Amino acid sequence: MNEIELKKLEKNDKSIFDEFYSKDYFESSKHNFTNFYMWRDRYNIYWTLEDDILFIFSLSDKSIKVWQPVCSSEKRREAVEKVLRHKKDCSKNKKFMFFSLEKFFVDELKKIPDLKIEIDFNRDTSDYVYLAEDLINLKGRKYHSKKNHLNRFYELYPNAEYLPISADIIEQCRIASNHWYEIASDENPHSWLLSHEKQAICEIFDDFDFFKLKGGAYLVDGKVAAFTFGEKLNSDTAVIHVEKADPEIRGAYPAINQGFVANEWSQIKFINREEDLGLEGLRKAKESYKPIKMIEKFNAVIK
Repeated sequence: MNEIELKKLEKNDKSIFDEFYSKDYFESSKHNFTNFYMWRDRYNIYWTLEDDILFIFSLSDKSIKVWQPVCSSEKRREAVEKVLRHKKDCSKNKKFMFFSLEKFFVDELKKIPDLKIEIDFNRDTSDYVYLAEDLINLKGRKYHSKKNHLNRFYELYPNAEYLPISADIIEQCRIASNHWYEIASDENPHSWLLSHEKQAICEIFDDFDFFKLKGGAYLVDGKVAAFTFGEKLNSDTAVIHVEKADPEIRGAYPAINQGFVANEWSQIKFINREEDLGLEGLRKAKESYKPIKMIEKFNAVIK
């Protein structure tokens, strides 16, 4: 095979990605079209389909990153071999690596004779996974403070109303989101995350039904105080893509966290709340909900 021919990720590629991800059990939050589409500009996402293998790349002037190929277990070795041939064809002086791999794929790489790789555990991109019933019920001493924050929210805002996201409140969510990002940007004017995340949320809201997501919002005095959205990741797990709340409304984050799972995901076992990106505040918040497990991610640089 010659150099893999790649194309830029577009919205209408969703059906192909959905088909491939539905064929197997993936635990990483990255294994769904929505995540790649939301962050396609940040990671410069390209892809192709060859021999029933879905290849996804992040390209830059300095590096070529290959996301975990999506294929049957029988084709994993073939997928790696195709990637290695592609490296010989195109990498030149660029750093070439497998990026954001689950552990089982790292184990596959280790079995390949004469493959020289340097494997690094990436804590910042590892996913937090919780039992849905824990997030709903908040039972026990470990959730005592969360329960207090939630109760305080209902005391302060007895008229708070949970609603599933629909066309009726999309525009309200968009307006609230833009306002919150203005506040956050004033406090963190150089944050790459804020600008990309704001754009990604706007694009999802532009065509919410197309992405087939579930979403929820809390309204306080008729205005959106918090919203979130996610989707089913695999047979027993939902992934939460976004969760945003008014920084001036006490308890809004605990409320939307608990309310969304209780109203939309009570019949599923696990909730994947994605990674913390190495951000101290985000890590502290996600650890405070006591994950039952982490989905470890690895990078593998090919020497």
